[in-house]
Amino acid sequence: MQADVLGPDFRVETISLPPDPEGPVVATLVTLEPDSPNGRAVLHVHGFADYFFHAEYARWWADRGYTFYALDLRKYGRSLLEHQTPHYVADLDEYFAEIDLAWWRITRRDGHREVIASAHSTGGLTVPLWAHKRRPPELVALVLNSPWFDMQGAAWLRSPATRLALERIGTSRPLQEIPRKVSTVYGRSLHRDHGGEWDYDLSWKPLESRPVYVGWLRAVRRGHALLHAGLDLTCPTLVLSSARSFFGEQTEETAMTHDIVLDVEQIRHWASSVGRHVTSIAIEGAIHDVVLSRPEVRAQAYAAISTWLAAWVESGVLGAREGS
Repeated sequence: MQADVLGPDFRVETISLPPDPEGPVVATLVTLEPDSPNGRAVLHVHGFADYFFHAEYARWWADRGYTFYALDLRKYGRSLLEHQTPHYVADLDEYFAEIDLAWWRITRRDGHREVIASAHSTGGLTVPLWAHKRRPPELVALVLNSPWFDMQGAAWLRSPATRLALERIGTSRPLQEIPRKVSTVYGRSLHRDHGGEWDYDLSWKPLESRPVYVGWLRAVRRGHALLHAGLDLTCPTLVLSSARSFFGEQTEETAMTHDIVLDVEQIRHWASSVGRHVTSIAIEGAIHDVVLSRPEVRAQAYAAISTWLAAWVESGVLGAREGS
């Protein structure tokens, strides 16, 4: 492992994966070691048009003794290669290979017997699907930050006819781009060069997001269908979201006080589909990526995580592990 772009405290390693139709494929695992380890670990997975740059979030966990790992999935961030279509996969199951290999490093190589899986947005859909299928015995909890549990927008977008069209076009023309208007207000409200608080690589997380392809959206909608049918995870799960969404004309203030990406009502509606023990908390004034909210708001989010950890994970009250 070598030093990461986040600084010398963060170490990075490349995970080689089998090639896909575009050629070689890699994923990237970032690690932050705590000063006083408690024997537990966290594995974090980012969302769409994103990558791991959340040093404050990592240090919050490390300050509590957790070894923190973050995975840049294939075709995202540190893992994006020149010949690749950014973020494109035809099935969310494709990500299971790098999650498996990261998990092996965390549990077998590094010896962590209790691991919390953390994920944001699209990662918050992929990781529960992976956990449901794999049932790793070391998984003790899930923390999902604004997980993408359904298709936001008009009802027709969730209709059987639309799903059928996605299936057909996704099969015949998977790389056809879906036209959409994307506001840069959210990205500009985050990045420090545009008035925000955070520093990240705009070539890896563009202000204008990324193109959406039919085949990729088909994969996401298939994942939604699996979630809606009900997963059966037994570990305690925390679902964090903003208290409100806003889809009107965007300003910096709406972008910094609402989820302007996903519908938080959908998140709360489907939260119980993840498993048997789900805590859903809406944070007033939070944005889509809750831990990038304004300082006083993310302090509330961290307090909520801390209370939930103490009650259901670190106390051992529930005592439910996947595979047990």
